[in-house]
Amino acid sequence: MSDMTFEQMLDASFKTIHTGEVVEGTVIDVKPEEAVLNINYKSDGILTRNEYTNDPGVDLTKVLKVGDTLEVKVIKVNDGEGQVLLTYKRLAADRGSKRLEEAFESQEILKAKVSQVLEGGICVVVEEVRVFIPASLVSDTYEKDLSKYDGQEIEFVITEYNPKKRRFIGNRKVILVARKEEAQKKLLETIKEGDVIEGTIKNVTDFGVFVDLGGMDGLLHISEMSWGHVENPKKNYKAGDKLKVLIKEINENKIALSLKFSDTNPWNNAEEKYAVGTVVTGKVVRMSDFGAFVELEDGIDALLHVSQISGEHIEKPSDVLKVGDEVTAKVVDFNLDDHRVSISIKAMTAKPKAEEAKDDDDSEIASVDIEAVIAEENAKAEDEEPAPKKRTTKKKAAEEVTEEAKEEPAKEE
Repeated sequence: MSDMTFEQMLDASFKTIHTGEVVEGTVIDVKPEEAVLNINYKSDGILTRNEYTNDPGVDLTKVLKVGDTLEVKVIKVNDGEGQVLLTYKRLAADRGSKRLEEAFESQEILKAKVSQVLEGGICVVVEEVRVFIPASLVSDTYEKDLSKYDGQEIEFVITEYNPKKRRFIGNRKVILVARKEEAQKKLLETIKEGDVIEGTIKNVTDFGVFVDLGGMDGLLHISEMSWGHVENPKKNYKAGDKLKVLIKEINENKIALSLKFSDTNPWNNAEEKYAVGTVVTGKVVRMSDFGAFVELEDGIDALLHVSQISGEHIEKPSDVLKVGDEVTAKVVDFNLDDHRVSISIKAMTAKPKAEEAKDDDDSEIASVDIEAVIAEENAKAEDEEPAPKKRTTKKKAAEEVTEEAKEEPAKEE
């Protein structure tokens, strides 16, 4: 007959366990903050929420149910009340650390949900191991506010692995840069100058619009947005809009875009619309000392020279005109090759041919290279307008003849 007591025999029927040992347990009860596991020992094991996960907001009843089995590590055989304290997250962390080591050595791309956003970066959890991604390595561009990543699932690689100091550093930027370079290479292989493609407006500035072409950005400069004048891109475009653009120039990794499509060029049929002698109406858009520029349509400005504003002498255009004024004038010169149109209000007044023949030689119609004039204006290096020639008009000649007649003695009849 055995000398063992019933209690001793009962204890002998259960396996022995030790601190640090990994055992398998079955959930027999679960509450929001703790679960009870049968670990085939004389006492049940207790798994608290803090030892299940690093996420303090987890409700264990949502992730565990009675009958579930899981491997846990013993952290204390007797907690003072005869219960065995268990941990799941530490065992997972041990395995997670090994997983990170393998990923670090192979530079494998990992995927995890952002669990925390800090001032200097973001944190993700890989098999209960916390990985920190500094703000400078979150994106390939500077991002002041990282809150948008909270709860997002992101990809990254491990660039620093130090289990002794529990220092695990992730890097998302290196993935984005590599993918962007690959996309750029593919895009540059498939597009050429003259192509029309659709992109998405990424950013709008005072000088132009940056368009994402699907791999790299192209610049649509304000001067290429229209055949006419564009005051401010921010009034016409906004980020996120789709836009069909013309590939104007490709210079290594820079792409210049344009909306000046050849079939919308206003000069295509300008020779007929603005033939010499045609009466046109336009709006004054710019002023200079030598004349006013009148917009006939988007992309076509005509020069109204100061000498052609009126039959009377005018010192400068601003004496009688201002920006925004609408004027009607006659086309007196057209040059398609130089994209130049000159108009005259004075020419609207018809004169007898005999009088025109004797009219002032100095009233020759001004034909000015508009592009050259604009360049001179921008450089502030225009030559001063020459003073009008002194002339003797018919009226003045008649007055002189009258004076001479008065001085001659009257003839006797």
